[in-house]
Amino acid sequence: MNDETSKTDADLGHDIQPKALTPEASRALAEAEARRVKYLEKEAATPKEIGGRGGKEPGRYGDWEVKGLTSDF
Repeated sequence: MNDETSKTDADLGHDIQPKALTPEASRALAEAEARRVKYLEKEAATPKEIGGRGGKEPGRYGDWEVKGLTSDF
């Protein structure tokens, strides 16, 4: 067994600046965030089902999903 501590500095990655995003990447991230907010608002507005199967609506993407298996209808 070796009782020596690690010889690497744990703080090496903290001073690295993130890469600058291109205008296209920034726009894509903004559009994705807008879609995410819109989806969450729509999901919050749907009525809650009483006594349902639980979880998200299995037909939300235009196909039926049960236990990870999908089928189109």
